Amino acid sequence: MSSDSRLPQGVPLPDWTRRPSPQPVTIDGRYCRIEPLNIERHGDDLVAAFRTTDESSWVYLFIGPFADDAGILNWLTESANSRDYIYSAIIDRASGRAAGLCAYMRPDPGNGVVEIGSIHYSDALKRTPAATEAMYLLMRHVFDDLGYRRYEWKCNSFNGPSRRTALRLGFRFEGIFRNHMVVKGHNRDTAWFSVLDSEWPALKSAYEKWLAPENFGRNGQQRIPLSDMIAKAR
Repeated sequence: MSSDSRLPQGVPLPDWTRRPSPQPVTIDGRYCRIEPLNIERHGDDLVAAFRTTDESSWVYLFIGPFADDAGILNWLTESANSRDYIYSAIIDRASGRAAGLCAYMRPDPGNGVVEIGSIHYSDALKRTPAATEAMYLLMRHVFDDLGYRRYEWKCNSFNGPSRRTALRLGFRFEGIFRNHMVVKGHNRDTAWFSVLDSEWPALKSAYEKWLAPENFGRNGQQRIPLSDMIAKAR
């Protein structure tokens, strides 16, 4: 049976080709540096950072909290050795220490789709320019270097801080996947967010303006919020 070309099928993509799979990558920024997660290099820093992380920050993660340093180190080791996710350590340039980690998840190079997730920041990294810059650098790599079409963010529907962060970073809310997962013995309805390649140029411009030194006062406080810059760019 032949298809009817008169029926809507979406925007034609005659030149689309499979994109490269994400690989461990090092990216230098002004406030942070992204490095492939390595236990010898980052293990001690991250164990120390996560040892004192507020317990509530573990609630919506797939793992933790841990009873001791050995548990944290085992989790980091498994993450560094993962073949499914590509984990990165986030180095705070101010201290020179690893202060957080995240991962490219569920890469789909055939369709040009990847998710950013497994994000866990030390308390010292949260709400800093370095934390925002890390998300910008990883997003920029996906769109500018790998040529992907879609960048995803997913979280527990009850995770208000993560949902607010996704919106602040320019992701668009798409809806709730009900009964999506069972996590730590609880049902998880998952909130889905995304950025598309067509939206990236405006976001990139807003990020670069927000991260510029002149956007921060002597006390390090932002002059113009990122969300305002994104709204204006769009």
